[in-house]
Amino acid sequence: MIEKEQAIKAIQDLPQNATIEDAMEKLYLLYKIDRGMKQADEGNKISQDEAKKKMERWLK
Repeated sequence: MIEKEQAIKAIQDLPQNATIEDAMEKLYLLYKIDRGMKQADEGNKISQDEAKKKMERWLK
């Protein structure tokens, strides 16, 4: 999970006119990236070829 300090910095880096929704989207994106990095570190990943095959099926 993203650390409290990372969350605070992400919110502080938003433009002055940012909305709560903007902050939530940014925090959710950081959470998803962090989760994906941890999954990859644990070996839970697929090859680029596998990803391309999945994308082809999704886009049909």
